[in-house]
Amino acid sequence: MYDKIVEMMCEQFDLTPDAISEDTSFVEDLGIDSLDVVELVMELEDAFGLDEIPEEELKKMRTVGDLVEYVSAHAD
Repeated sequence: MYDKIVEMMCEQFDLTPDAISEDTSFVEDLGIDSLDVVELVMELEDAFGLDEIPEEELKKMRTVGDLVEYVSAHAD
């Protein structure tokens, strides 16, 4: 799951996998704004069969690890 999420992030944000770890912050480390995160989440919802992620949950996701943990817990 982690590898697939990193792969999707690399494609969407033109990153290399070595630029991403579970501790990587979307805003501070990658400069990804909230709109970019929403776009990524919409792709993840489709890719992993997730229901729409509630906004309050999105606000809690500050790192790649936070996102991976949520997707792992809620994916089909």
